[in-house]
Formats: sequence, C-alpha cells, structure tokens
Amino acid sequence: MTAVIDRPTSHRAAPIPPGAPRPRRLGGGRALSIVGVNGLLVLGAVYMVLPLLWLVFAATKDAGALYSGDAFTFGSHFLANMQHLLQKDGGIFLRWLANSVLYAGVGAIVGGFISLMAGYAFDKFEFRGKRPLYAAVLVGVLIPNTATVIPLYLLAASAGLTNTIWAVLIPTLCNPFSVYLARVFSAGYLPAETLEAARVDGAGPVRSFLQVGLPMLVPGFVTIALFQFVGIWNNFMLPLIMLQNRELFPSSVGIALWQSQVQQNPEFATLVIAGSFVSIVPLVIAFVMLQRFWRAGLSAGSVK
Repeated sequence: MTAVIDRPTSHRAAPIPPGAPRPRRLGGGRALSIVGVNGLLVLGAVYMVLPLLWLVFAATKDAGALYSGDAFTFGSHFLANMQHLLQKDGGIFLRWLANSVLYAGVGAIVGGFISLMAGYAFDKFEFRGKRPLYAAVLVGVLIPNTATVIPLYLLAASAGLTNTIWAVLIPTLCNPFSVYLARVFSAGYLPAETLEAARVDGAGPVRSFLQVGLPMLVPGFVTIALFQFVGIWNNFMLPLIMLQNRELFPSSVGIALWQSQVQQNPEFATLVIAGSFVSIVPLVIAFVMLQRFWRAGLSAGSVK
C-alpha cells in the first residue's frame, strides 16, 4: 500500500513580459514622504524658535545696535537694559508684571477648577437641559475671545466694574474650551465604576468629587491651568478695553504702551525688547515645572 504525500509547491512570481511596465518600488516614495514631513516639522520649529532667539540676542543690545549689525550676535548692554527696565517710571514694569501674575494665576487656578467641576458634571451627571447647555459650551468654543470684548465691557460698565481688577479677573473664570477639555479628561481619567464604588461606601456627590475624582484628575487640571495661564498672560484686548489706570495694566498692555512711543523716542525700543524678554520667563518656568503633568494630560485626552 502506497501513500501519497502532498508536498507544498512553491509559488513563483510570473515573469514580466518584455515591454510591460515594471512595478515601482515603494522605498523611494517612503523616503520622500519622511523627508517631506521632517522638513515641514523643521520649518515649523524654526518659525517658532527664531523669534525667541532674536529676542534673546536683542535684549543684550542698545538702541543703536538693534537696527545695525548682525541680528544674531550678542551685545554688551544686557545688564544696562535690565536696570533701565526696572527703574523706568519708578519700577512700573514690576507692577505690570505682578498684575500679569495676579490675573493669570487666579484665572488659571480658580478658573481651571471651575472648568474642571463643570466638565466633571457634564460627564458624570444626568440633569435636565444637559445637552443644550453643553451645546452652548461648544458654541462658545467657536467664538473668538476678541468678539466678546465689547459685550463684556458693556456688562462691566453697567455693573460699575470698569477700570478695576475685577473687570479682568471675572471673565477669566469661565472658559468654554477649558470646560470641553475637562469633560474629555473626566471621561478618560475617571471610570464610572470608581465613583459608583464611592457611592456604595456612602460618599455623596461632593465628597466623591473632592476625595475620589479630583486626585485622579490632577494631570487634566494642570493641563487646563497651563492653557488658562498662557491665554490670560498673552491676553491683550480685554485689559486694553477695561482698564485706563496704568497701575492696573498687565505687562502685555504696558509693553504696547511703550511700543507706541518708539516713534517719538527710539530709546523706548530697548524697554520694549527687555520687557518682552522678561515677560516670557514666567511662561518658560511654568512649562518646565509642570511639563510632566502636561504631557500626561495631553496623552489621556488624545487617547480618549
């Protein structure tokens, strides 16, 4: 009795007939795409880094060297420029810098916490009018901040709050984009089963949020606070419209005030450069200190 064993047959590619077009290899196209993507990233990085580098070099020069010579070379007037900046008008820039820290710090911490609570409520609770309210939040995300400056000014004027710190602080306590981010982070970081277990153990809604939800949402809160801090720090239109007293100006409006006087007095150019240089230092410090939480928050939001 004989057994027939089927052996696997090797499949060879059919020969290409003469004159037929040969298939293209993907190696060259893939390399070209990699070079193109990396090239765009490099261009974007250069576009963002070059102004900062120019600012660093310009902060070391006097008014004459700003408009002559190589832009990317160091000067010898950095300490003189800093001294002039801090002594100008009795140290008014330090007051502007403190005002920026106040506006951005309160808006980031208090406003971020309010947004976190709102996003948590939209994600975990069911209540009447939830969908229309959240739709209104999404519409608020689409409206630019500059479009709301005049209505906010009219509201502040009717309440008698113009030319006060409250005219700048109160609008920073509610940010639709931060509420949207808070809901995304709540859905990504905080499982519903965890809150259900807390309720079974006898925790109420407030206690569940403070003792269970809030510790788990810390990376999301830090991310929201960073976005709030940067947005308020760079805000220009709102304090420009609301404030008339120079003592209440943030650094952005104060530097713009000096910039408007450069045409009459070129010496103000060094003040503008030095003030801009000092103004970015708190932002760099905030990002470096909170970078770990910020990365974790963005990762959770993107995964969700």
